[in-house]
Amino acid sequence: MTTTQIPSTDNPEPKNSRSFMQQLTTGTDWKSAALIPALAVLTALIIGVVIIMLTGSSFGDAMSAYWALLQGSVGSLKAISETLTAATPLILAGLSVAIAFRAGLFNIGTEGQLLMGGMFAVWAGFTFTGLPFYVHIPLALLAGVVGGAIWGFIPGFLKAKTGAHEVITTIMLNYIALRLVDFLLKTEIFQREGRNDPVSKTVEASAQLPLLLGWINPGLRVHLGLIVALAAAAFIHWLLFRTTTGFEFRAVGANPKAARYAGMSITKTYVLVMVIGGALAGLAGAGQVLGVLDRATPGFSSGIGFDAIAVALLGRSNPWGVVAAAVLFGGLSAGGQQMQVSANVGIDLISVIQALIIIFVAAPALISAIYRLKAPAASTQISKGWGS
Repeated sequence: MTTTQIPSTDNPEPKNSRSFMQQLTTGTDWKSAALIPALAVLTALIIGVVIIMLTGSSFGDAMSAYWALLQGSVGSLKAISETLTAATPLILAGLSVAIAFRAGLFNIGTEGQLLMGGMFAVWAGFTFTGLPFYVHIPLALLAGVVGGAIWGFIPGFLKAKTGAHEVITTIMLNYIALRLVDFLLKTEIFQREGRNDPVSKTVEASAQLPLLLGWINPGLRVHLGLIVALAAAAFIHWLLFRTTTGFEFRAVGANPKAARYAGMSITKTYVLVMVIGGALAGLAGAGQVLGVLDRATPGFSSGIGFDAIAVALLGRSNPWGVVAAAVLFGGLSAGGQQMQVSANVGIDLISVIQALIIIFVAAPALISAIYRLKAPAASTQISKGWGS
């Protein structure tokens, strides 16, 4: 007696189809991890050349603009310093977005978390006086971590307890944080004495992050925050791929129903991921006010939290990929200034290139079609055994 196998209709999707979130986090083959993002950047740069030529410039002018971009990003020690200075907060903020991606969440609130972390850090920076730097700096950085973690806890808790979508709540919290900063900077607690405009008191010298290359040239602005950011990337990599907690993050991101069936707490995961993401963003804000600005002003985040989304996308939500993507975006930011001055090309072109990179990274099938690449096999493996 034989039986007929009836195909299941519970999952009508093709066997190898993957959700957008899975494409961002589960690609382990070299094409999805390195080749696709590299080709996305190359394609964006090629289209940038076309855009420059459409404005009436020649191909040679476009190449001159890109040469100025390269010189402004890595052409000298000062250029490299500016690139790394711009990359430092992007690393931390990118990690904030990436760890949420790993757990299946969209943390669009990095901007607000960065702002609140910066405000906590600047308060600790000017309030405590007479402390040695080896006490004051960690204290101010910790204050930034706490501020960002609090702002990340709110959407995480709402997601876990009420099902409120994190995209909506984090976007709204961005606006709340932005206006709350404007308000706080006009209060006696923060506002600098003798000023009517919203500028905070200056951070004490003992809380300012030391320059890494100041012994060579005081104008080289790269600071201790870079070391902190790289240490954070190493920690997040260890957390995601070497701990039980990280495995739970990735399992929930891959399949929340299966993770719940396996006994994992979805509620705890959502809250913890958003708290860690907020803490990373808060640390980015602390680095800005303690290492670059020495004070807080309205909108001191300068859109870093939004750029971090692109960094996490380009880095495929891998901590070291985020570091590489942040350095690339830092180079674009630093080199864009030189390009504008030397080649008379508007710095808005950098925003166009960044947007194109996001488009192509978010659509790997398009890049595969353009360059006739064989589509990588779908995989949702989140752990490895002895035989794999």
